[in-house]
Amino acid sequence: TSDSNHYSYGTISGQSKTESSKMKITINNNFFEEKEYIINVLFNNFLGLRYTLQIDSSISDTIIELDSGKMLILEDHFFMSETASETYLTIENIPIAISDAIISELNMPFLSLYGPAEIIFNENCIRIKGDILAGSFFMLSRWEEYVNKDRDINNRFPASASLAVKSNFIDRPIVNEYVEIIWSSLLRIGINQNRKKTSFNFLLTHDVDLPRLWWSGKDFVKSIGGALLKRKSLKEALTLLRHYIARNDPFDVFDWMMTLSEKYGFTSHFFFMSGGTSKKDNFYKIDHPEIKKLISEIKLRKHSLGFHPSFNAYNDLEQFTKERELLEGIAGVPIKSGRHHFLRFENPTTWQIWEDNGMHWDSTMSYHDKEGFRCGVCYPFPVFNIHTKEKLSLLERPLIVMEGSFITHQKEIKLDEMVVKIKNLIDTTHRYNGEFVFLWHNSAFRNLEHRRVYEEILIYTAKKYP
Repeated sequence: TSDSNHYSYGTISGQSKTESSKMKITINNNFFEEKEYIINVLFNNFLGLRYTLQIDSSISDTIIELDSGKMLILEDHFFMSETASETYLTIENIPIAISDAIISELNMPFLSLYGPAEIIFNENCIRIKGDILAGSFFMLSRWEEYVNKDRDINNRFPASASLAVKSNFIDRPIVNEYVEIIWSSLLRIGINQNRKKTSFNFLLTHDVDLPRLWWSGKDFVKSIGGALLKRKSLKEALTLLRHYIARNDPFDVFDWMMTLSEKYGFTSHFFFMSGGTSKKDNFYKIDHPEIKKLISEIKLRKHSLGFHPSFNAYNDLEQFTKERELLEGIAGVPIKSGRHHFLRFENPTTWQIWEDNGMHWDSTMSYHDKEGFRCGVCYPFPVFNIHTKEKLSLLERPLIVMEGSFITHQKEIKLDEMVVKIKNLIDTTHRYNGEFVFLWHNSAFRNLEHRRVYEEILIYTAKKYP
């Protein structure tokens, strides 16, 4: 090669010591950091393969060569293009001509964001014409949300503005599809390494925005007023009255939730708030005796505690750190995971704040009003800072379904239709041995039908995918 830069990646857990690592990946040095990151995520994190990465400025496509000399070529239609010659971070670089096909030789779907969804098969070389690396980087880095300035009333990037929703592939984890295409192609040319084994995981999470509906009689009067005057629902008002007389707060369902999790073999992750600077925060004090008692009970029953940063902490390092330290002090255990309030996210500021706080994983990446694969993937993945061009230690565990995206924002969908949609997404995630991240707020259980739906999802998952 015309350049002598080599980057070796070590043995992955489960890799046989007798197997050779003689897979060589050669790339052009255009946007090296971005390519190095996405290759590492796909080949190392997801597939668990050993390889050596090197630069050759004379080539345009990515060449993967086995020790046999057989090759897999990934065409570069994006990072070598003139539009990305200085920076890809412009709205003009968001994909326009999407190509979708079924690759008959592999019996696999291929949705290409850049370049044709075609694969050329020869005895000693396979050429993937669609730009898998750029497509994967587009979905995982979320640079689309940096260059597209559309925002909703809460300064969130809306689902309706995303390419995945506009082009109707939000329910497809296309990065997982790319991983399967790469692996099947490598098998066809005779790779002598084993693939990393993954298994389906159901991650059950709960954002604790409102641990109680009533902290006082005044709160009860307000709730009755809201039911009668705002929502004009006598049925709701009577239900609240029955709860109040029975001294049964409809939001205080934590014992029921943990009991269900234990019954079906799941661990519940409860994300607590501990401060805030807006009217959308401070619905409870983290040091309140009832909250401390609840936290102790969660720990005793071996469920998990996490962090739910406040409305304005998503781009405020000082506020985030203050709230995290306060929660850790009350919890008495390290807090290393969580999700942002209102699913607020600013790229790359939010991820960097989590990284700077030593957090292990975040699960914010879903749209508040639309279920599906916001990052195009159902695997946890290390995130990338598009400004510093660094792969961070922080893992994103993408949220796939939040109950509010149906109950609050898609009210036209009936509950039984909601169940079908959620089950289909669970099945899709299982197909790729991925991780289905599910969010249901404790405050969304006042409706008994919602409790039925929730338990039905848990039963379905536990029985079908034990």
